[in-house]
Amino acid sequence: MAVSFRNDPHPGARAQLFIALACAASACAGAVEPPAPTAPTAQVRGLPIQVDAASSDVDYRSNTVVFRDVVITQGTARVAAASARATGLDFKDSTWTFTGNVRIERDGGMLESDEAQVQFRDNLLRIATIQGKPARFEQQLARTPDKAHGRATTIVYDLAQDRVTFTGDAWLTDGRNEISGEELVYNLRDQRVVAEQQPGSNGRVRITIRPQQEEKREPRGEPPP
Repeated sequence: MAVSFRNDPHPGARAQLFIALACAASACAGAVEPPAPTAPTAQVRGLPIQVDAASSDVDYRSNTVVFRDVVITQGTARVAAASARATGLDFKDSTWTFTGNVRIERDGGMLESDEAQVQFRDNLLRIATIQGKPARFEQQLARTPDKAHGRATTIVYDLAQDRVTFTGDAWLTDGRNEISGEELVYNLRDQRVVAEQQPGSNGRVRITIRPQQEEKREPRGEPPP
């Protein structure tokens, strides 16, 4: 069934994430200021929201709809799950609950979890809150085949701001360096991470920096032993 609603080992790429990690270690990371709405949000506005599902169950008395094996897309954003429940089919202001093998994708970024709540505002997929044991995240880094990986008890993906917030045993790596703490905030657009000790928490920010291994080279003209 288909329903359509219209209304880096590259050193430079690693350096961005590494600088942010070092900044957090020296306590220079401050509160995250919400950036202005991004250009991609303006580009998505007006695009149709498409719902594809293997089956649906509509309860007109409670105005509730349940989808099985469902995929929702808008532009490059895609949400897939074993099931989804929503009150009506109004994307102007609604919250959908997805359960079972939840996967959220957008522009090279991906989140996986057991459960997710996705908020639609003004016919845009705005915020996804995922929970798991743990919830997982990955994003393709710029100018390198490597990916950033992260996990936490709860991950909030603000699609309008291109920002991912990890809370509860949060952990993030660029493939070599690692950072962990009670809360990490990752900017997808700039591929930078900010970590702080939360007020009233005894948790600390921990960073593991692994030196890059230099490749051993044999002298020219001399075969290896």
